[in-house]
Amino acid sequence: MKQQRTIYFNDARHYYLFVFEPPMTIEDATRPIDECSGTSVDTFIYGVARADGLFYDSKVGMQFKHGEHGPNSPGFKQAAYWRLWNNLQSLMDKGIDPLSVLIDKAHAQNMEFFASLRLGSYGGIKPEFLLENGGGGFLHEEVRSHQSKVLKELADDYETDGLELDFAAPPGGDSYLLPENHRYKDKGIITDWVSEISSMVKHRNKPKILGARIYPTEKLNLSAGIDVKKMISEGLLDYVTPMIYAYNVLDSNMPIEWLIDLTKNSSTSVYPMLQPRYHDNENELYQLEYATPEMMYGAASNFYDKGADGVYTHSLQWPLSAVETNILSNIGNKSVLKEKNKHYFINRSTDILSTVDYQTNLPITIPIEKAGISHPIEFYIADDIENLVDRITHIVLKVRIHDLVSSDHINFNLNGKSIINETCKRSYGDVKPYNLMWLEFTLEKVRPCKGKNILEFILVERAKDLISPLRIEDAEIIIEYGSYPTTSG
Repeated sequence: MKQQRTIYFNDARHYYLFVFEPPMTIEDATRPIDECSGTSVDTFIYGVARADGLFYDSKVGMQFKHGEHGPNSPGFKQAAYWRLWNNLQSLMDKGIDPLSVLIDKAHAQNMEFFASLRLGSYGGIKPEFLLENGGGGFLHEEVRSHQSKVLKELADDYETDGLELDFAAPPGGDSYLLPENHRYKDKGIITDWVSEISSMVKHRNKPKILGARIYPTEKLNLSAGIDVKKMISEGLLDYVTPMIYAYNVLDSNMPIEWLIDLTKNSSTSVYPMLQPRYHDNENELYQLEYATPEMMYGAASNFYDKGADGVYTHSLQWPLSAVETNILSNIGNKSVLKEKNKHYFINRSTDILSTVDYQTNLPITIPIEKAGISHPIEFYIADDIENLVDRITHIVLKVRIHDLVSSDHINFNLNGKSIINETCKRSYGDVKPYNLMWLEFTLEKVRPCKGKNILEFILVERAKDLISPLRIEDAEIIIEYGSYPTTSG
């Protein structure tokens, strides 16, 4: 049965076991739950493993210690790993189970607790099974069996409410499950394994939830050996979360429509990932910058408007402040989001996306030879511009262009209508003011519409003797609301 959820994820490492100095106190041990308590978050998901170890006292798998430095390392080569190991040991020395303490706290705060497991590799795996060594990964029964045992332990020995299969960690955070030349023809091996896990999770006195992190497109999933369509048609998964691990830039235009259609007549819910960042050190023009509340509200609104059953986020700027708490409080409330200010931005390509076949709209390079040719991008907004016209106080389109000068002649069309007569303010383009320029249009006569929109860039004529190409780096829409009508009469 479909269910609305607002989910927050903690990977056990970066903002938890890596940061607190041992010995760990109970207050620190339960802080991940306390941070999102009292918000709209009703489900807490905990990443119990990395490819080189588990972050709890497992009886069937290897506990994380030295990480990539190997079990024979003479000591810890990173302070974060030293903290993690000693924090876990300090809890166990006091008779406190590091995983149960989180589960119990979540339940005390009326939250569900799901355990999320990366699948491509694990601590102690035989080197000959690893894909990078020519091994077969999930082609080996021993690999599938090991991961099954870990999941069974998490279901049987802990009061978890659900389990999550992380298929979307490769290539940024894990190995693929199958060798490249086996991913399509042997995808049935993965589906059959998921069927076994689903049966184990659901056929018990108190059935548990089984979800999966998957890629945003069907093509990407099939290229990784993940047959999402079959898993959903066979009722194996209670939810799916489209995402790409290590692509941490918020993507309000993520193509989730195929999943909404696929799950329409099923009991599988769709919880798209709200990635936490605005910029992610993509290149020399960008520094790490977290998404603002308005950006998160725009993306969440888009997902709900397309039919998502809930939203899922992680790794907000830490330590969480009132800003992050407000984000978590509002993203689960569709009614509140309706007239929240929104800041939509078009997603850009990053290094991690160059390793997978996931298309982005930006950047767009326009050489002078392409003058007169339209370069369109599509974007989605959830706001009902037409029917909320008296509540909307401000709509701004911002475009940042590389190597633009004021003598260049460039046209912009929004849904087929020119915005050239709208008020435009120019400003320096932040990091490299001599290379970049922001154009900020206040949209009064030509406005975006609810749903899909098309923005076109047309270079009419370059400044005399300037032969370098233009590059559209950023495009953003800001929508602001007020309590009173915007007219005086």
